[in-house]
Amino acid sequence: MGKITLYIASSLDGFIADANGGVDWLPHDDGADYGYAEFYRQVDALAMGRRTYDQIRGFGEWPYPGKPAYVFTGQPPTGNPPAGAAMADAPPGVHFVQTGPSGFAATVAARYSGTVWLVGGANLADQFRREGLIDEYRIFVIPIILGRGVPLFDGAAPPTALRLDGAQTHGNGMVELRYGPAPAGL
Repeated sequence: MGKITLYIASSLDGFIADANGGVDWLPHDDGADYGYAEFYRQVDALAMGRRTYDQIRGFGEWPYPGKPAYVFTGQPPTGNPPAGAAMADAPPGVHFVQTGPSGFAATVAARYSGTVWLVGGANLADQFRREGLIDEYRIFVIPIILGRGVPLFDGAAPPTALRLDGAQTHGNGMVELRYGPAPAGL
């Protein structure tokens, strides 16, 4: 099985969206790639929550052509085909799933040898975290304090110990932090 990677941006105070769910505070295209192209080449499939999917669809053209994307939802779109099947009006390769993270990891994610990108949102990321299913955390800390918004993790579960695998600073003040699960007993 490949690895499940949470690759996401967060404000300095730990929010992935503002209080209205917006992401306008994220840096706009400054021509820098921040390692995204290299990361994306390693991605075999994507996983995201329904609100994240709906938000991405609202931005316009589907940004993940050619990659299977699994959308976790308790409310599939009207006319949803059998579990795991694609919707006619969804971009090619988009599948709506109604399983939990552990079921997904045991069946769907196990099909891939590369990276399964856990795109978001916060609720889904926290479910994967609580079940110990995230192999790599790549958090891009944006130098902004939002004060309130959608927290990356809700903190309702027991703590998750991590080990720092690397950090990289960027000229605009953004810091990429790479973590993996800490070995047992640490």
